[in-house]
Amino acid sequence: MTLTPREIAQLKKIIVIAQDLIDKAGGAKKSGRANGGEGAVRIRRAGKDLAAFRKMLKAERKAGVPVSKIAKKHGISASYIYQLG
Repeated sequence: MTLTPREIAQLKKIIVIAQDLIDKAGGAKKSGRANGGEGAVRIRRAGKDLAAFRKMLKAERKAGVPVSKIAKKHGISASYIYQLG
């Protein structure tokens, strides 16, 4: 299938429009699942990092920080904080 120069120009215009929409929506870096906000990136923690992170979350919770603020600050869901108990 061969495309005419006009068709190629139209396809390039569609690509530019789609890329602009993706950029406005936050792109691939944004996590739609977590409450992370702009540009949040999912981080998988394991081992010592995970244990330290959970300990920090529990300490913040005991200090009386609202769950919604903790979730937004660290880019995690509120349900995850509640699961830690």
